[in-house]
Parts: sequence; structure tokens; C-alpha cells
Amino acid sequence: MKKAILLTLFLSLVIAGESKPVHKANVPQLGKNSIDEVLKAMTLQEKAELLVGGDYEVVNGKKGPVLPEAKIGAAGMTKAIPRLGIPCTVLTDGPAGVRISPTRKGDSRTYYATGNPIGTLVASSWDTQCARAVGRNMGNEVLEYGCDVLLAPGMCLHRNPLCGRNFEYFSEDPVLSGTMSGNEILGIQSNGVGTSAKHFVCNNQETYRTQNNSIVSQRALRELYLKNFELAIRIGNPWTIMSSYNLLNGPYTQADKPLLHDWLRGEVGYKGMVMTDWTERRNTVEQVNAENDLMEWGLDVQVQDIINAVKDGKLSIDVVNRNVRNLLNYIVKTPHFRHYKASDAPDLKAHAAVAREMAAQGIILLKNREGTLPLVQGQKIALFGIGSYKGFLANGFGSGDVNKPYVVNIFKGLENAGYQVDPDMAELYEDADADINIGPSYARHRASVDNVAIMTIRRNSGEGSDRRNEPGDWKLSPAELNTMKNIADAFHAQGKKLIVILNIGGVIETTSWKNIPDAILLPWQPGEEGGNAIANVISGKVCPSGHLPMTFPLAYEDVPSSKNFPQNDNGGVFDKDKSTIGFTKYDEGIWVGYRYFDTFDKPVSYPFGYGLSYTTFSFSNLKVRYGREVCKAVVTVTNTGKVAGKEVAQLYVSAPKGALEKPKKELRAFAKTRTLQPGESQTLTMTFRTMDMASFNENTNSWVLDPGVYQVKAGQSVEDIKATAPMKISKGVQKKVLAVI
Repeated sequence: MKKAILLTLFLSLVIAGESKPVHKANVPQLGKNSIDEVLKAMTLQEKAELLVGGDYEVVNGKKGPVLPEAKIGAAGMTKAIPRLGIPCTVLTDGPAGVRISPTRKGDSRTYYATGNPIGTLVASSWDTQCARAVGRNMGNEVLEYGCDVLLAPGMCLHRNPLCGRNFEYFSEDPVLSGTMSGNEILGIQSNGVGTSAKHFVCNNQETYRTQNNSIVSQRALRELYLKNFELAIRIGNPWTIMSSYNLLNGPYTQADKPLLHDWLRGEVGYKGMVMTDWTERRNTVEQVNAENDLMEWGLDVQVQDIINAVKDGKLSIDVVNRNVRNLLNYIVKTPHFRHYKASDAPDLKAHAAVAREMAAQGIILLKNREGTLPLVQGQKIALFGIGSYKGFLANGFGSGDVNKPYVVNIFKGLENAGYQVDPDMAELYEDADADINIGPSYARHRASVDNVAIMTIRRNSGEGSDRRNEPGDWKLSPAELNTMKNIADAFHAQGKKLIVILNIGGVIETTSWKNIPDAILLPWQPGEEGGNAIANVISGKVCPSGHLPMTFPLAYEDVPSSKNFPQNDNGGVFDKDKSTIGFTKYDEGIWVGYRYFDTFDKPVSYPFGYGLSYTTFSFSNLKVRYGREVCKAVVTVTNTGKVAGKEVAQLYVSAPKGALEKPKKELRAFAKTRTLQPGESQTLTMTFRTMDMASFNENTNSWVLDPGVYQVKAGQSVEDIKATAPMKISKGVQKKVLAVI
């Protein structure tokens, strides 16, 4: 009897131990023991589980209970291994802010996140402090909503204006993109949370995005598509990098060892963790070998793939240990590891104020005939376009959007600023589901009772699909063009003005209609406080200081990549027999954006870096200094007008003739002044690495900095250079690299 009781007690302890392991004193704990000690104590099963995303605990090498953090409804998680003191971590979208489930089971509350201005607008500010402020907004909400990593910033280059996710991204230029994203990373991570810079690399289209093979030359890769990631890593040191869906010159980026191990870890010296974009099972072993540390969203079969490969000798345990160490080094930095108690109550009111201020800093004034803007307060406005009302777009769709607490549209913003917005117009658009074709008679009636007309053109895009070279998308629709002409004719006949607002996520065609309105304002998709930010610029409370982060061409066909972007004319159905499906040849090489238009003297509608102000500025006393490691330029900017405002100094460099064909000039640095009063000056200092002026020679697999006289140019756009200074390099440099990507 006594033996039976003891046996029963023993069995009950064993069963209890299977469901909740007892921590023995000699079992290492993450944080109390070294990472190497914890790694040594891990079983192969536990190591494999950690390398594959999931929302459960790993208990005795088996799938344990679902983690309570799963209720947050974020994009993904890493698993917890309680036996070793390894917590879960939570990964949340995205480029505009925290994207979690708005509701939770058994919870009556709705969870909101600040709708920040889109990445393109942040880049349009050309202000690193703006990028940091938006980053701090997002990072605090990551922290207070119980997450650890924001899957952002999105920083693919604008190779083609029709990429559906360009609104998430910053620029066509790697220096502007890398610098602004690096500073946004600093802002996010200042909250003690991480980022995942994405999508690495050459994920420049949404069509067939998970299987498309991007075929890119080594020179274009290194001078453009990798350069912005290199800059962002150097500036912001993101905790993680996200490998993209696509293939690159053959292999998936997620399994590309020359890319992830040789270039990223080797040449750049990146020390963080690499995770996949959210995919089904792929070539698991190749991904681990490439030093892609974490597979998301994570499948049980991937865990078994790793275990089987190690047992079969197809995967070295040393490689597995290397990747697990990368994961553990990441985990010990997270709020979950610090046992941070999230409040679920970030200061959304304070964040909205930041979003409003930063949105205004990036709004671009494209046209302002005869001082149409700013508008005197109290004027009666005829406000046209569904985008002025309920159709106003704060962000694009997909992972680049959030559940916003509210959106201030243009109608409300103008009212808040003290303008009289014609109530008949608001009633006209109240029940509209699309824009209304305004006829001449109605336009004449509005011109007889209102002081000024404002028409909003809107365009939306997002994850999973690209835009179209068609009326209603790239081009104005016939109804939009007819409406604009009718309004302009009616108001101009009365000596009154028409202002057009572009509530868009990416470049559209402007050549055919930009002569019609008196002013054009480009606020992009400016976030939840967008209407107030736009009104601040219209009223003159904020002097516009945004500049274009990309080129507006005369026609889509002028863009070199238009020949190799998945578009055709059969009603929007992509032809899988065409060469643009399955693979995309980046035949344009380095001739992307202004590098092409400027070098080959191709006229454009609006050049890279362009932006008007309510005041004027002069540039003087440009001085440059060459250094073996770093070059430095200083320039004095003076407000020569009658209104206080900010200005951007854009620093371009023209290289002497060498063995390689080079762009006429390339952006190397930039800086923005503080608000300058009329007559006030500020001297700006800009620096850049000397080897950033080098070109990549594919024949020798090396960076080449030619000797000779370089021309350093400061200006207000790539076409509007205000000051030039020579810089002599007496001895050239050739720096060979190892990786071929």
C-alpha cells in the first residue's frame, strides 16, 4: 500500500513536470547567465523553435500554451522558452505606426494608434528632426501597447512611380532615403524598442511580389538599392532587418548568403538580427545557412526541417548556434525581457500634435501664381472633390495604415482655421461615393457666391497591388479634368482663384493640367491631423518648406523603368507570359530618377528636390574641405523675403570624367535651416563619407574614387543650383570587395 502511494505521488509529479517544468538551480537563465551558457543548455528542439516564429511557449521541447501576448493581435511573435528564462517578443506593423487588433475578445475597449504622415511626406520635409519626431511617436506606442519591434521603416527606393507601396517609402535617392529612415529608426528605438528596416532588398513592385526575381547589376545594387540600407544602418543601427519576399539575381533574398552574410554582416558589419517577411514554408535550411535568423510567420514544419537537417548532417549545429545567438542578443534588449509593464494608454493627444506639426513640415508648394497662397482668413471657399470630405486619405492601405482614433479632413481643417467653407458644397458631397462631374453652370453659380475654389485630387494605393498607367490613377480622369476646367473658367471669369490639393500617395501626371489652377499644394497622405496641417499652410501659419523626394516626369513613358515594370493594356490583367512576370530586369541600371533626367537633359514636370515657399532665400559662402575619410561643406542660407520660413540646402557633387559613365550630379548631403526671420541667416554644415563619391566597377569588383577636381554644388533642387565650389582629389582610391550579390 505504501509503495502504491509513493508510486502514485511520483507519477503525479512527473505529469505536473511535463506541463510546468521545475526550474532547477543549475539551469541557466537568460539575463542571469551568459548567452553562451543559455545556448549550451538549449536542446536542438528549443533552438529550432526559437528560429521559427510562433505565439506559444515551448515546454519540454513541445508546443505549450498560447501566450497571453497573442491577444494583442500584432503581425507576429517569437516563442517563449520559460525553462531558460527566454520570453516571447511581439512584432507589429508598420511604417505609419502600430498596427494591432482594434478589439480583443472579452474587452469592450477599442485600441487606436496615431495615424502619422506617410514615409514619402516625412522625406519631403528633408528634416532629420522631423523623421526622429515621427519615429518617437511610433516607438512610444510600440512600447505602451506591449510590443517589442515595429516592422518599419519601409525604405525601398522609388524605382518606378507606379509601385503600390511607394507611399510607405521615402525617396528615389539612396542618400535621402537612408538618412531619413536612419533618423526615424533613432526616434523609434529611443523608446527602448526595436525596428525592422524593410524590405531588404529590391522589392520595388507589388505585382507578383512574393515570387518575382529582381535581376539587378552589381553596380546598381551597390550604388542605389543597398546604399540606403547601408546609410540607415550606419545612422540608426536597427535591431533587425527584414529580408524581402522576392528573389534577387536567382535566390530568394531570405536565403541569399552573399547578401545576408557576406555583404550585410561582412562588408557593412551589421550585428543585429535578420527576419523574413511573412511567408509560407520555403527553403528552410538555405535560409538558416544564409544567416536569416528568424522565420515569420512561422510553421511547425520549419522547426522540423531544421531538426532533420542537423540530424542528417545537412545543416551544421554551429550555424544553428550562430543564428540562435543572434536571436538571444536581440531578445535581451526587448521590453518583454525587461518585464516592462505596458500601459495600453499612450498619450495619443500629444502624438497627434506631433503628427500635425511634422505633416506641415513636409507639405510641398508646387505652384503659386501671383501669390495666390496664403489665403486671407474668413474667405468663403467652394471646396470641391470627395477627397476634401469623407474621402480624404490619411494613409494608404495595407500594413502602412493603422486604426486611427479620427481623421481631420480638409473641410474640417479649413473650418478650424477660420475659413467659411460653403455648406452647400459639403451637402453636395455628403452622400457621394465618388467624385462628381461638375458642369459649367454649377461652377458659375459657385463662383458668383464664393471667394475662392479649392479642388482636391485623391489617389490611393497599398500593399498587394501596383498602380496603373490609366486615367483615374496615373492620369486625371476625364471627369476630373472636365471639372477642373469648368471650375477654373468660372472662377477666373470672376477674377477669382482655383487651388488644387493633391491628396495622393505617389507621383501622378501633372503636365497636361498644371497650367489650369493658380496654386497647387502637395500634402501627400498626411496622417490623421492632415486637414489641420493643410489649413496651417493655406493660411500662412506655416510657411511651406517641403521639397520633392522624387521626380515628377512629363509622361510615364519617360521613366526608364517603365519598359520593365509589370504593366500592359489589357484591362489591368497581368500577362504571365510576358517577361515582366516572374522576373524584372532592372535594365535602367543606375539611371533611376533624377540621375537619368538630369544627366541626359530630359525635361520634367517637377525636378527632384523642387519646392516653393512664401519667402525667398539666397545661398552664399559655400566652402568645402576634402578629407581622406570625410568631406565637409558649409554654406550660408539667408531669408531674402518678407516672411519667416525654413529652407533646405541640397548638396550635390559632380565627379570628374573617369573610366565609368557617371551621373551629372548626385545628392551627397542635405540640411534644413531653423525658421529664419526676414534678413536672418544661418550657416549649415554638411558632411559625407569620401568613399560615398566612389563608383562601383563590376569588372574589378571594387569601388573606384577617381582623382581630379570634383564640383560641389548647393541648391534648392537638382536643377536650381545656387553655389558651386571645387574640391580636388589628388590621388585616386580603389577598394576591392569580396561579395558578389
